[in-house]
Amino acid sequence: MKGLIIKPHWADLILSGTKTWEIRGKRTEVRGTIGIIKSKSGMIYGTAEIVDCISLHGPNDIDMIMENQLKHHVPLGSIQYLKPWAWVLEDAKKFPEPVPYKHPQGAVIWVNLPEF
Repeated sequence: MKGLIIKPHWADLILSGTKTWEIRGKRTEVRGTIGIIKSKSGMIYGTAEIVDCISLHGPNDIDMIMENQLKHHVPLGSIQYLKPWAWVLEDAKKFPEPVPYKHPQGAVIWVNLPEF
């Protein structure tokens, strides 16, 4: 299983079910269950399913970003990616207690996790 490293504020919104689009600068081919890791914590806080990846850098990109504000919660001026993508998340589940994992040196976005 893959673990996605996310800043704590955004991870909390994902795990509460409030944030269903994670905005990133590249598309992902990853689909299925992933662990949600709060950056610099050494802990997995829950899981979510990546079900799709949507381009947000076409001719209607600003309209699409604005129309879906409640899915990603990122202010328009804060999106710094030249070619943003929405990683579509569903079925977020917060663990009752966070689970520790061993963070490999240099991992910034993804971590390979054991199945649990």
